[in-house]
Amino acid sequence: ERVMGGGPLSLVLGGLGVLLLFRMVRRLRPGARVRDSVVVITGASSGLGRECARVFHAAGARLVLCGRHAGRLQETVEELNEAAGRGHTQTHPPSTVTFDLSEAGAVERAAEEILRLHGNVDVLINNAGISYRGNILETDLSVQRAVMDTNYFGPVALTQALLPSMVRRRSGHVVVISSIQGRIAIPHRSAYAASKHATQAYFDCLRAEVERYGLEVSVVSPGYIRTNLSRNALTGDGSQYGVLDRTTAMGRDPADVARAVLEAVRRRSKDVLLAGLLATVALYLRTLCPALFFKVMAMRARSTLVCLMSRSNVHAPLTVFCGAV
Repeated sequence: ERVMGGGPLSLVLGGLGVLLLFRMVRRLRPGARVRDSVVVITGASSGLGRECARVFHAAGARLVLCGRHAGRLQETVEELNEAAGRGHTQTHPPSTVTFDLSEAGAVERAAEEILRLHGNVDVLINNAGISYRGNILETDLSVQRAVMDTNYFGPVALTQALLPSMVRRRSGHVVVISSIQGRIAIPHRSAYAASKHATQAYFDCLRAEVERYGLEVSVVSPGYIRTNLSRNALTGDGSQYGVLDRTTAMGRDPADVARAVLEAVRRRSKDVLLAGLLATVALYLRTLCPALFFKVMAMRARSTLVCLMSRSNVHAPLTVFCGAV
């Protein structure tokens, strides 16, 4: 204190020391067991969901793969079984449950089927989702509802259907794949950003409410991932965007993100941000200097409108600033 004068600098350094100590203590905790655990993955037929299936299967989990297309799910199962035949690690044959996450009745029936398969769920990974590209003034309300049904109400319905069984056992881990856009709003992504903001809020509340039952809740927020999310994104009239964004093409390898999800489960991480430097800067800018953030977003909205209308792969530099999926 004499050297630093006992001023703000010592307070900041002391706080950083406490934070570092806290993280060290957390790392000393034994990791959660994945081998032989029942792991449910939605959206498992492609993209990040398929990569999650690969890494959790290799880790010895009992997988229940969920999606809308039975054929694609079976392709994933065959790929995993083939990989198991080449490997030396003991694995379990995956199961599949086919349903549409946006249909409430289908979600309830799927939850019952999932519980019949193994009797319980240890880890639920809410991964399935749909993106959106559009101008709010030209977007039908039905599109906003469709994105919210899949990205928000679907994961909420499946989680709440499986939650009572976890509470009874006093054991379970709920993971949701959100986005950096669950923290900051990006122009021409209104429906998607809104659904991810709602997701972040719901699962933050859930984490606090189920802590007394010994349950874990993790929110994983990646930036751009190299998947077909932008190709399959809805536009304002409900059609598919059909274009692989340049920023999406330059995004993270989905296998790397899948490994980060596995690590989040093992570490029982509560909140995981997987975004680059610019996205992280944008997040802090939104909190510390919102006026400047809003100005930058207004500039971005003007610079990307023409590209959005033409569905071009060429984006202005400002589009990279927020690094969101």
